[in-house]
Amino acid sequence: MTAQQEQRVALVTGGTSGIGLAIAGRFQADGMRVAVLDLDRPHAREVAGQRGFTFIPADLARREDCRRAVEETVSALGGLDVLVNNAGFQHIDPIKEFPEDTWDTMLHVMLTAPFLLIKYAWPHLTRGGQGRVINIASIHGHVASPFKSAYISAKHGLIGLTRTAALEAGEQGLTVNAICPGYVRTPLVEGQIADQARTRGLSEAEVEQKVMLEPAAIKKLLNPEDVAALASYVASPAAWGMTGAVLDLDLGWTAR
Repeated sequence: MTAQQEQRVALVTGGTSGIGLAIAGRFQADGMRVAVLDLDRPHAREVAGQRGFTFIPADLARREDCRRAVEETVSALGGLDVLVNNAGFQHIDPIKEFPEDTWDTMLHVMLTAPFLLIKYAWPHLTRGGQGRVINIASIHGHVASPFKSAYISAKHGLIGLTRTAALEAGEQGLTVNAICPGYVRTPLVEGQIADQARTRGLSEAEVEQKVMLEPAAIKKLLNPEDVAALASYVASPAAWGMTGAVLDLDLGWTAR
């Protein structure tokens, strides 16, 4: 590990649980100094403290928090080299019943906030000529499912943002890529499995195999560490020539 690599700074949104926590931990193991952004809750602060991350409390539904998050990361850690836009949440409702304020919040957290964070971080990410933006999209950035209108709209938009930012950033050495996982065994997905088991009258194992993994070639849920391993490569100097890429980690879902 070179001194230059050891000094790299990463900001991971939604970084105190699930995929975000796994990415933050992997980056730390790779020698980076890591800030994790999450809502200001005791558990989030506790996780960040236990793992040795710099905690950035912020609500990504608030424009001013996006700017402040970048400023606080740079102030605390001296710069910013890698930005991971991972924060998000699921909400399941038919379009005709979807609350308008929930739609607004979801689109802001999962699409507007990544745009703003990239915008505010741009001067720092381009300073060293090896900046990285990694957007955690989803297989639902390619395909649709019912009852996920805001989530799917945001993830489709995030792929478009990834490609556009990559074209604008190329000459400055900043790469922008998206990772599109299939279902990952996170607390959020575990909750969905339990809910569907109750509503469908199935066991949780049956929900995994017959519902979530039915379109996949590999009938096994991903783990957060699988996504983190790919993010580690995308963030590395070895991936300098990869930009505007949409990397499917989808168990063969889209091979059909």
